[in-house]
Amino acid sequence: MPPIEETREETIRRLNAQADSLKARATPEPPEYGGAAVGYGYRIMAEMIGGVLVGLGLGWGFDMFVGTAPWGTIVGTLLGFAVSIWLAVHSAKKLSARALKEFGPPRDLPDDADVDEQDR
Repeated sequence: MPPIEETREETIRRLNAQADSLKARATPEPPEYGGAAVGYGYRIMAEMIGGVLVGLGLGWGFDMFVGTAPWGTIVGTLLGFAVSIWLAVHSAKKLSARALKEFGPPRDLPDDADVDEQDR
């Protein structure tokens, strides 16, 4: 059976489709950093605010029960702030280790990004 002759346009379309298919397989999808980073940021922010509010509430409750106003509130707020800082650092270390495992080591910016900063 003789080979079927393709027109030039059909050959170009077929080769372009094969090239697009190869490009799609060869180019890996970049990981989505945005959603995870926003979630991590909100989590740490909630821990910071929550720690201060819990310390403030416990200090205020202590003041109401014992009658040492405003010292219980002040000490409770400071302790809540200290605990929230500790929790935020602990969470940041844990989330950083998870991101390193999931996304790999951080990558440098392209060289042309540095040039843009110098032009400004």
